[in-house]
Order: sequence, then structure tokens, then C-alpha cells
Amino acid sequence: MFGVAYAISIEFLVTSLIVVISPGSGAIYTIATGLTRGGKASLFAAVGCTLGIIPHMVLAIAGLALVFVTSPYLFTILKFLGVSYLLYMAWSSLKEKGTFHFEQENKEHSAFEIINYAVFINLFNPKLPLFFLAFLPQFVRTDTTTPTWDMLLLGASFMLITLVVFMFYGTFAAMMRQHVVGKPVVLKWLRRSFALGFIGLGMKLLFSSKS
Repeated sequence: MFGVAYAISIEFLVTSLIVVISPGSGAIYTIATGLTRGGKASLFAAVGCTLGIIPHMVLAIAGLALVFVTSPYLFTILKFLGVSYLLYMAWSSLKEKGTFHFEQENKEHSAFEIINYAVFINLFNPKLPLFFLAFLPQFVRTDTTTPTWDMLLLGASFMLITLVVFMFYGTFAAMMRQHVVGKPVVLKWLRRSFALGFIGLGMKLLFSSKS
């Protein structure tokens, strides 16, 4: 127990919270799912977004992210995959019967389908391995004898914070659902807002660099 407290500092927790609560594609997807599918579905979305962090975290801890950082081709490939997926999500939000289609009857979608969408949102984000590569080592003490274990602990804590914050986002959105379902004008502008959000994030990613 002491080792856990020793590895995880207040500074790390506060910094992680600030990073997680910042608006991003995962937050938009979770909120949209809460509004369109309800509370249960939003929890699946939060789980999926959290699971999508794991590959990037593992790469950073294993040191393989260094290969990614030094390879402009890998970064570019993953970046364009991310942009394409975000644009697909924007298109889906505007479709008559897409992922974010608003219905007064809560059409059931499988947990696997919702989690799958959420995982891919983070999986195709090329900034995540760079983030973990630069972020985690800053909070590993120089005198530690178990740096890998400490980074795993920090990464797991970051994932837990992500899960809790996204669950809050989704639950709050689900609570607001009754105020928007059945109002065509509100639903139309919400769909457009989600689409614009994904397009904006896609364009930001498109013009981003590794620096």
C-alpha cells in the first residue's frame, strides 16, 4: 500500500484529471452515446474509451513508442487512420440511422458494438503514444528500483481516472436525454454539433505534428 502511494503523487493525479476532463473525441462519443442510447450504453462507451488507451500505454512502457516517434511514416499512417475514423464518426452522426441516431424508442445496440467504436477512437489517435512517452516518465522517481512497475501503476491510475470521468460525462448526458428526445429541432442541432466536433478534432489531428 505504501508503495502505491509512493509511486502515485498528487501532482500526477491532478495533471491526469486536467488532461482527461479536456474535451476530446472520447468525451464527445461518450456524451453522444449517453444522449442517444441512455445511461447503460454510455457506461459501455466509457469502458471502450478506457480500453483504447491500453495499447498506447503498453507501447510507451515497453519503449516501443520510441520507434514510433522516430518513424514519420508510422506516425503519418496512424494519423490518417485517425482522421478517417473521426470523419466517419461525423458522417455517422448525421446519417438517418447511424451510430448517433436519436430515437424516442431506445433501440438496443450490443455492448460489443458500442465498446468497439470507442476503442477505435483512441486506438487511431497517434498522439496517445507520444503523450504517454512524455508524460509517464516525468512522474517516475529517479531512485525507484521498479520503474516498469511504477509506470504500469501510473498508467492504470490514468485509465481509472479516465473511466470515472467518462462515466460521469455519460451518466450526466443520459440524465439530460429526456429533455432533448422528442424535440426534432434540438436533435437536429445536436447531431450537427457532434458531427462538427468530430470534424474539428479530425482537422486538428490532420495538421498536427509529433512535436
